[in-house]
Amino acid sequence: MKYILTDETIIMWGKTLYRIKALRDLPGGVTPGDLGGYVESERNLAQSGTAWIYGNALVFGDAQVFGNARVYGNARISGDARIYGSARIYGDAEVYGNALVLGNAQVYDNALVYDSARVFGDARVCGNALIYGDARVCGNALVGRNARIYGNARVGGTALVLGNAWIYGNARVLGNAWIYGNARVYDNARVCGDAQVCGKDG
Repeated sequence: MKYILTDETIIMWGKTLYRIKALRDLPGGVTPGDLGGYVESERNLAQSGTAWIYGNALVFGDAQVFGNARVYGNARISGDARIYGSARIYGDAEVYGNALVLGNAQVYDNALVYDSARVFGDARVCGNALIYGDARVCGNALVGRNARIYGNARVGGTALVLGNAWIYGNARVLGNAWIYGNARVYDNARVCGDAQVCGKDG
């Protein structure tokens, strides 16, 4: 075992969550006796691997954190979400529903990933970005500010999606493409290579 549930509890959405305490050394400076974040039960954080929940982060429902993943800050993981590989969830980010975050992906700031969305590879989702539906964000893509990726949209490569841009439907944004401003990319559109799409106000 790598942790136990302590008697320190909080109530979240009618559920009792327990602060965890480390039983062994873990990466990131965790030593035996260190307190971590909160879980509803041991199903939320694997006893194997080096995954850890820090600070005031919460993992509850049927959500699972495993592998080498880390959840910290005020992040919340709930529903049937899965966080694994070397993924990092932090800040005030939330991952819920059936969403998956894996690989070396990072979700942080106030970003939300939910429904059946997937974030993987070395992708980063930050700011107030929303990733939902069956959307996929992968590769070295960066989605930030107030951007939205939803439907069956795919964002990959080293693409940047920023500002108030929305990518949805079956749209694909790949390569070194930049989508920003109030741009909308949707239906079966493809934006790739070094293309830039900027939507202006109004």
